[in-house]
Amino acid sequence: MTDVDEAAHAEAAEATASSPPLPDADGDDETMDAAEHTRLMALYAGSFRNIAEGEVIKGTVLQVSESEVIVDVGYKSEGIISLNEFLDENGEAAVHPGDTVDVLLERTEDRDGHIVLSREKAEKMKIWDEVEKAYADRKVVLGRVIERIKGGLAVDIGVRAFLPGSQIDVRPVRNLDSLKGQELRMRVIKVNKKRGNIVLSRKALLEEENAEKKKETLATLAEGKVMPGVVKNLTDYGAFIDLGGIDGLLHVTDMSWGRAQHPSELFKVNDEVDVIVLKFDPTTERVSLGYKQLHADPWISAAERYQVGQRLSGKVVSLTDYGAFVELEPGVEGLIHVSEMSWSKRVKHPSKLLTVGDSVESMVLGVDPAARRISLGLKQIESNPWHQLTERYPVGSKLTGKVRNLTEFGAFVEVEEGIDGLIHISDMSWSKRLKHPSEVLKKGDEVETMVLNIDPDNQRLSLGLKQLATDIWDDFFSGTKVGDVVEGRVVRITNFGAFVELAEGIEGLIHVSEFDEQAGGERADLKVDTTIQMRVIKLSPSERKIGLSIRALKSDDFEVDWQSYASSESPEVTLGDHFKQQTSSE
Repeated sequence: MTDVDEAAHAEAAEATASSPPLPDADGDDETMDAAEHTRLMALYAGSFRNIAEGEVIKGTVLQVSESEVIVDVGYKSEGIISLNEFLDENGEAAVHPGDTVDVLLERTEDRDGHIVLSREKAEKMKIWDEVEKAYADRKVVLGRVIERIKGGLAVDIGVRAFLPGSQIDVRPVRNLDSLKGQELRMRVIKVNKKRGNIVLSRKALLEEENAEKKKETLATLAEGKVMPGVVKNLTDYGAFIDLGGIDGLLHVTDMSWGRAQHPSELFKVNDEVDVIVLKFDPTTERVSLGYKQLHADPWISAAERYQVGQRLSGKVVSLTDYGAFVELEPGVEGLIHVSEMSWSKRVKHPSKLLTVGDSVESMVLGVDPAARRISLGLKQIESNPWHQLTERYPVGSKLTGKVRNLTEFGAFVEVEEGIDGLIHISDMSWSKRLKHPSEVLKKGDEVETMVLNIDPDNQRLSLGLKQLATDIWDDFFSGTKVGDVVEGRVVRITNFGAFVELAEGIEGLIHVSEFDEQAGGERADLKVDTTIQMRVIKLSPSERKIGLSIRALKSDDFEVDWQSYASSESPEVTLGDHFKQQTSSE
């Protein structure tokens, strides 16, 4: 007999003393002979030694208590397993006496004489076997994302596994936390049971599936075809649509006939959407898609819906330096130019009157469907204050205003809020030759003026300052006649004569032909700032011109000669004409 047989017989003999009598082959209760009993116990003992620690075996549930489950695995003693290993999702026992369960034999006997079993470890051992099989057969495994960890995600596939960030999707995923709790389909790309290491890849599975879908999609893809798709990603310039294994770009300009600042205003990731293929390049596999092309262009019939003079309500969608864009309907916007916002206020920027989101009423000023433009007016909704200006300020009336601004050609005076009038530099003084309005007025001065002209259509108001003062030219012409001897100061010399100031603001001209001649026929030179006497030889009130002569002073018989000459000639002939004729006859 071998050593193994001897040990088996010894163990069987020991078990015989504590074991009840075994029935005989006929089922009677008579006790077997010692030899047969020893043989059977040896067989049982041999079966016990075949159960190794770390092995998954089947057992029968004998009893379920409030805290434990007793399981018989055919060993000489039963195993006790905590009830926690058998609880379902609701916290209730999911096992009953008589059920067959898989358990892992951890130890053949504890200090109480029971074998140590574990159902959880048995389940995990089974899962490891399934994972290894899935790895070998390249099968798909399902897992739920537990949490984000360094380098990727922790995934529960029955046991804890690792999904690297680079293997999550075919495109980089920025927000890994958003995947927490989601169930994913993946492939096992690495498994090490001894180290408890499992590496998964979702990307590999997606690439395989996309390759099949892509093949089918490319076979049917054509320009002009309407196809269903799913929004995969959003960027500042558009959205990438998955058509089935191949992505197409839906540019933001092809999303809506209206204004879209960002694709997120119209679409969200995972949205299902129908698109039309605008362009397809089989060589590069680039696909351009359109969404707005599936809807009628609202500009085609814009001329029928929008008429000049029509009042409309819309929403302000954008402000620029030159105006405000108002959405009249989806896809149709009109522009209120800054010049059309107020009759009177000086609007430097549309934001002074309007805000994005405001609901505003405006009037249609022009429609150009070809250029996709509608001109709107805001001020046209109100009456034009310039049209009532002639009633409030008739020509010739006086008004007081504040000097708002000075330019080289005049001064702008604020008559009332938003309405300015212009005092031209030529209307500031009767007598002074002004180089700049600042010689008379300053910014902020309160000034009284006279209304000279009103042009409501061009929004122009002409004012005068000198018109409120007496015209010194009228005074001079009324007190002076041709032939009078006057005295004045030479103010400037030109190549055709000399200008002489006769009074403040009043000048006359001595033509070179009217200078005094010295002996020998030479003419005397005049100097600036010298005071001289002259005779008036011409007066022109309408042109505000005065003709002077030094030569005329030497004729003693001037008055007699002039009176007799003037009576026989036309009254329009001047004294200067007379002297020219006299000189030529001499």
